[in-house]
Amino acid sequence: MDKAEKKIKLFGLLGRNISYSFSRGYFADKFKNEKIEHCQYVNFDIPTIDDFPSIINNTPNLKGLNVTIPYKQEVIPFLDELSGNAKKIGAVNTITISKKGKTKGYNTDFYGFKKSLKPLLKKRHQKALILGTGGASKGVAYALEQLNIAYTYVSRNPEQGALAYSDLNEAVFKEYLLVINCSPIGTSPNTDKCPDIPYEYFTDKHIAYDLIYNPAETLFMQKAKEKGAVVKNGLDMLVFQAEKAWQIWNK
Repeated sequence: MDKAEKKIKLFGLLGRNISYSFSRGYFADKFKNEKIEHCQYVNFDIPTIDDFPSIINNTPNLKGLNVTIPYKQEVIPFLDELSGNAKKIGAVNTITISKKGKTKGYNTDFYGFKKSLKPLLKKRHQKALILGTGGASKGVAYALEQLNIAYTYVSRNPEQGALAYSDLNEAVFKEYLLVINCSPIGTSPNTDKCPDIPYEYFTDKHIAYDLIYNPAETLFMQKAKEKGAVVKNGLDMLVFQAEKAWQIWNK
């Protein structure tokens, strides 16, 4: 390895089937636009989380990783340390790697979600439905707690305290004026799909927030908007969490 190669700091995205990834393009543009030299961002597309240690052990100059579906929870047992927030949330989307190869997990999803949701909130938004129970939903729930918004999970296999999709009716929608899609349903290329909820009960008092950013307007958002709801996709959340990750990597 020559000196020039040694100087490159490597960052990347850990996930499965991530060729579509937002992060790689975002950081490539960031490095170029902000004239950040000797930094490179790559995808680590692995079939199983068991391949994670070999990435850490065999990738020279790796300084930081973002983590996406389906490894936000699965990666935790492989890490040396967790930040306080990541520990409370139980999901990781940012990892630092020290010079000695020690790994520490953080969660910046909750920060990105909270910052992007806040401008939309009115006093009436006291209760939220979280569609899906994967890693991303954990960061969303933590952000809602910080905003003093009560929430209930909606799941195909609901645990105690959660609702099934079949439980959603007009009474539930009158009570819960914030509906957040944390499931991958509707992501490109499957843009003709949306969560199975009664869209006819959305009103102009509702916010329909979709963590998906591609397409920019999902079917979930379209159907809610037709009923007057304020809609928001996950792009701002991604930008905010990416910038927060960059700060953590460069502390």
